[in-house]
Amino acid sequence: MSRLTPIILAVALFMERMDSTIIATSLPAIAADIGTSPIALKLAVTSYLVALAVFIPISGWMSDRFGALNVFRLAIGVFMIGSIGCAFSNSIEAFVFARLIQGAGGSMMTPVSRLLLVRGTPRNQLVDALAWLTIPALIGPILGPPVGGFLTTYLSWHWIFWINVPIGIVGIILVTRLLPPVETRVPKPLDFPGFFLSAISFGALILGISIVSLPAVPRYYGYATVAVGALSGIIYLLRARRVAHPLLDPRMFRYPMFRAAIVGASNFRMGLGALPFLMPLMLQLGFGLSPFQSGMVTFVTAIGSLSSKFGAARMFGAFGFRRVLIVTTILSAILLGINGLFHPGTPLSLIMACLLVGGVLRSMAFSGVNAMAFGDVDDADSGQATAINAVAQRLSMATGVAVAGASLDISSSLHGGTLENIDFQIAFVVVGLISASSVITFWRLPRNAGDDLVNRKMREG
Repeated sequence: MSRLTPIILAVALFMERMDSTIIATSLPAIAADIGTSPIALKLAVTSYLVALAVFIPISGWMSDRFGALNVFRLAIGVFMIGSIGCAFSNSIEAFVFARLIQGAGGSMMTPVSRLLLVRGTPRNQLVDALAWLTIPALIGPILGPPVGGFLTTYLSWHWIFWINVPIGIVGIILVTRLLPPVETRVPKPLDFPGFFLSAISFGALILGISIVSLPAVPRYYGYATVAVGALSGIIYLLRARRVAHPLLDPRMFRYPMFRAAIVGASNFRMGLGALPFLMPLMLQLGFGLSPFQSGMVTFVTAIGSLSSKFGAARMFGAFGFRRVLIVTTILSAILLGINGLFHPGTPLSLIMACLLVGGVLRSMAFSGVNAMAFGDVDDADSGQATAINAVAQRLSMATGVAVAGASLDISSSLHGGTLENIDFQIAFVVVGLISASSVITFWRLPRNAGDDLVNRKMREG
């Protein structure tokens, strides 16, 4: 396969990764334009993440059934259609629906691109190829907030979606002309009933939590939606224990380290999902900053995340998984709560310093958790581990946004419905406490948890 392959694939991934962070800075402007509240627009953030969680598990089957190149081109096309729909939206219903379409396209980009690269690259070139593919995951979140803020402040929020169209067209052309066809494979049987049950469960649970706090919707709609999601989830779990090839196999939780990684990281990641939603709202609605100024403040979080990658392996090698995870999660949760203490007179340099350090700590924790998730999993179950881990990431981040939005709405409703600093303080404390609860899981790990993984892989860095 051509040396251009990882670069071509990275262009499409860059579009998806940047878009997932670019919208947070523009939420107040979008809400004002389409006639809704910024809190209500949490539905747009959660719907995108739910779509990712729903469709990621079937990406491998889709690639085998219809061809990886065809699915990748289709994913870019669907993402473009969703972007155009977002730009033309004039109501919250239309915007949320367009974000669902975007998420459906985005859900195929990352796993299928990795599949294309692994299947078409010689093993002696795979490390370098994968390094190119990780660039958009690191650079996209850094550029997203300032680019989104610049476009929203000096042009209009519509441009954060319009820019995806030319990028997507170029991506489809490059994939079609420069990437050779990949060998087709016979797909394993797809668990269609499991797919529909899990989709209903994921979507209903997260959207139900979001709907509960929407002032324009009767609260019992949200409760009913959550109940449907919970019932669907129970039926899925009961059925999954009896079928040979479940979509997401609950038996994977028999692995202690995998179980700890999924449960602990899910609680911790709720704070990560809430921060990009809460911070731009507080900076713009509470402190009066423009979207561009807000983006220039929040982008340092991604810089902190990137910088920690260079020292994470040595930290885990020197102090062990259990100790590093306990310290980083506790400190991250404290810094998350401290964000609520900021006020309009707080120096922006202090805010940025806290965001930078928080980004370093959170990224280091996730580096350990992501490695630990595969520490005791058999090779035959690695595919299931990858799928469950990816779904858990998206669902926990969506839950964090939903919980943060509900906290803001409930708190603000007690004093007239206008967002004030106290509302953000409460929301940051709530998500900080949820993130801190992950320490309970990591504290119960054996002292030598992950030691063999460190010796085998991480000390090589």
